[in-house]
Amino acid sequence: MDIRKVKKLIELLEESDIDELEIKEGEESVRISRHSSQARAAYAAGAAAAPALPHSFAPPPAPAPQPAAESSSRSAPSINGHVIKSPMVGTFYRSPSPGSPSFVETGQHVKVGDVVCIVEAMKMMNQIEADKAGVVEAILIEDGQPVEFDQPLITIV
Repeated sequence: MDIRKVKKLIELLEESDIDELEIKEGEESVRISRHSSQARAAYAAGAAAAPALPHSFAPPPAPAPQPAAESSSRSAPSINGHVIKSPMVGTFYRSPSPGSPSFVETGQHVKVGDVVCIVEAMKMMNQIEADKAGVVEAILIEDGQPVEFDQPLITIV
């Protein structure tokens, strides 16, 4: 299923009063549900993957984190400058492969179009590029951590 379709479904859910939405296209399915004003997007590829669903996916989006400890740790540092956000649900990687140097480091100058990280989604490595030139002020996610759609990843000043 095309990630743009999933993004659109999330936007439609946020704009409506619907609590849950599930769509199936052949072997693939997407289930998006809202619990206690917190959205959770869950993806499954075929019926065989359905039982593993709770173990396969990341926590709710950063604007509404589930655990209280995460909420206080994320709200403590203020986010300054331009924020590069995750365009999809997936896993954040700072380098192209294990053992390789990171795409960017704090304090490094970047240009528009420079690759700053990778978000792996459904076994696809998606390069995330800087959409603003400047200096990397902060890398907000640890390498290998799950990320949600629209979650802040990197700040540029």
